Amino acid sequence: MAHRRHPHVVPASGGALKLDTYREVITPEGVALHLPASGPVPRAVAWSIDLAVRVGILFVVGTVLGLMGKMGQGLSMVLMFIVYWIYPIALEAFWNGQTVGKRAMGLRVVSADGAPLGWLAAITRNLLRTVDMLPFGYMAGLISSLADPHGRRLGDMVARTVVVHVDHSRDAVPAPADVVVAVPPGLQPDEQAAIVAFGERAPLLTPARQAELADIVAPLTQAQGQAGVLRLYGMANWLVGRR
Repeated sequence: MAHRRHPHVVPASGGALKLDTYREVITPEGVALHLPASGPVPRAVAWSIDLAVRVGILFVVGTVLGLMGKMGQGLSMVLMFIVYWIYPIALEAFWNGQTVGKRAMGLRVVSADGAPLGWLAAITRNLLRTVDMLPFGYMAGLISSLADPHGRRLGDMVARTVVVHVDHSRDAVPAPADVVVAVPPGLQPDEQAAIVAFGERAPLLTPARQAELADIVAPLTQAQGQAGVLRLYGMANWLVGRR
C-alpha cells in the first residue's frame, strides 16, 4: 500500500477544532483510508490512565496477597510482571488496539497500513518502551513523537504502528445486501475487482468520500451521489453472487 502524509484540521468532540496529522493510506484498489494520527498529549493522558489502573490493580490484589505470607510475596512479583508487561500487550492485541486509557481517550493502535494490530507488533512496540523511556521520563519517546509527522515514538517506528483517534462517525455500517444491480457486459476483471473492493471497504468511509468515489465511475453507474453509491453496492452484490 502507498501512503501520503498531509496535515488536516478536523472537528473534535464538542465542536472544537484540533490540528492533527492524517496518514493517508492508498489501498491496492485505489481507496484512500485516512488515519488521524494522535499527538503526544492525548497519548500521555491515556498512559496516565493506564498507570492509575495498574497501580489500582497492584494495590488491591497486592493487599490480599500480602496476607498470604511468603507465598503471597512470590505471587506479588508475578503479578507485577503481568501488570507491567502483559497488560498493554494483551489488551492491544485482543481489544482492537486499545487499553483502558486509550479507549477512554478515543485512541487505538493500528498497523502503519491501517490494518488491525497483530500480536508481534503489540509485543514489539511495548517492549521498546524501555528504549523510549531513556534517559528518563520518556524523553526519547517524546522527542521522537514530536519530530515524527505522525507522532510515533521509537517503538511505533520499529513495530510499524501508529496511534490514531477513533472517529465514531466512521464506524462501519453494513453495506445494503438487498440491492442488486447487474454489471454491464464487457467489464474487465480489474474493474470487477475494484467494484467488489468498493463494496467491502466503502462502509468504512464517510458518506462524502463514498459519493466522491462513486462519482468517478458515474459513466458506468449512470448515477451520481448517493444514488451512484447504491448502484455500486448493487453491482458489488451481483459480482459476489448475492442475486
